Amino acid sequence: MSDRIVHWALAGVLVLTGLVGLGWWIRHNPVQHLVEHVPGMDDRPKFASDKGHEVAIGAYFERFAGVASPVEGSWPRFRGADFNNISGERVPLARGWDGRDPPLLWSVDLGEGHAGPVVDNGRVFVLDYDEALRADMLRCFSLDDGREIWRRGYDVYIKRNHGVSRTVPAVSDNRVLTIGPKCHVMCVAADSGEFQWGLDLVETFGAEIPLWYTGQCPLIDGSVAVIAVGGDALLMGVQMETGEILWETPNRHDWKMSHSSVMPYSVYGKKMYLYCAIGGIVGISAENGEEGTVLFESKLWDRNVIAPSPIDVGEGKIFVTAGYGGGSMMLQLVPEGGRFAVESLQILKPDEGLASEQQTPIFHQNHLFAIMPKDAGPLRNQFVCVRADDCSKVVWSSGKTERFGLGPYLIADGKFFILSDEGMLTVLEVSTEDYRPLAKAQILDGHDAWAPMALVQGRLLARDSRRMVCLDISAQ
Repeated sequence: MSDRIVHWALAGVLVLTGLVGLGWWIRHNPVQHLVEHVPGMDDRPKFASDKGHEVAIGAYFERFAGVASPVEGSWPRFRGADFNNISGERVPLARGWDGRDPPLLWSVDLGEGHAGPVVDNGRVFVLDYDEALRADMLRCFSLDDGREIWRRGYDVYIKRNHGVSRTVPAVSDNRVLTIGPKCHVMCVAADSGEFQWGLDLVETFGAEIPLWYTGQCPLIDGSVAVIAVGGDALLMGVQMETGEILWETPNRHDWKMSHSSVMPYSVYGKKMYLYCAIGGIVGISAENGEEGTVLFESKLWDRNVIAPSPIDVGEGKIFVTAGYGGGSMMLQLVPEGGRFAVESLQILKPDEGLASEQQTPIFHQNHLFAIMPKDAGPLRNQFVCVRADDCSKVVWSSGKTERFGLGPYLIADGKFFILSDEGMLTVLEVSTEDYRPLAKAQILDGHDAWAPMALVQGRLLARDSRRMVCLDISAQ
């Protein structure tokens, strides 16, 4: 009997001890003596990209031994001189290489990214990210041999997010304009790399960095840079010579910056800028005296992720598309008292007609051409041709054995040049009747060859996530 009493007493002591310990554990804060980590408190420099810390845009500069090429010609911006991804040069290009690869003129290694090049006055410009220095870098190379001429940049810490840099520079009147992954705008002299001006769209204008960093490629219209902010202002015009803000469009609906780029547009005698924001599509006046005025805005085209830019298909019609289930839409502008109403002519899911996830389709000969998104059913990742008056009617496709992923494409000399995201270059004859392949060549060994290509005087510039090449694709 006494042993039973002892056992019950011991059990009571253990229970009481447990309850006391539990109470202490609930009330105790085990991290009360720890200090929240703030960049810089551990004797490391504060990350320049952190909100509240100024980025010294353009502070870094280095010159090299490269010399500009005497080769004339220009691919000055995203989608080329005429914003349509169609080369206007009359240079005969190869229909094939007899089973060999096109001649490699030069190649350079780059930081991980998908930023495409531009070419002007014998110089190649590409926005890069130096992972060792943790800095955005605008790099200038010779079109002749790929030797670097100069680089200009600024410190900004960026974690890789399916790559880093994504935007194509714009060059005009000896000035190069870039928008970095974290919305830093930089203008430099094209020949010397001399810094002109810079803007931080996040710190100064309240922009929000898009999901996969900035995808918007800057637009230079004459002497004005047109930039979509999606912050305090929806769009703004900046004087290229000085960096002065000329006009701002109020962001009345708090629309956000997308991965799409601003496109110039003219309809019914009105010049404007088209932009697909996160929230809707807008047309902003480019007319003297009314710059920045909203000519139309519509929530008809409202998608969460938008990379392709809007396309003018004539007669006041605008084709828009997006990936991740976004499908596509054909919009019609209708004049309405100096402004425009917007009507929807056709709405298509990605498995019902033309759509694109990343690249902007090409409009040519009253047809649209694009690589279909991965959610397009049997047509996923195929290159297709549709009639612009009915984007549900597929005229032809590349077929189930010819898929291109998210790769870029352009038209030159009556041919399509399509780069798969695994680095295979395919040449097609341009046709609105059927798929007419001419040649293939593996021009890159890496992966994620998503960047838009550039073409000048038979020299094709293309890249994958880590390497850029310059190829001779001329008929000679």
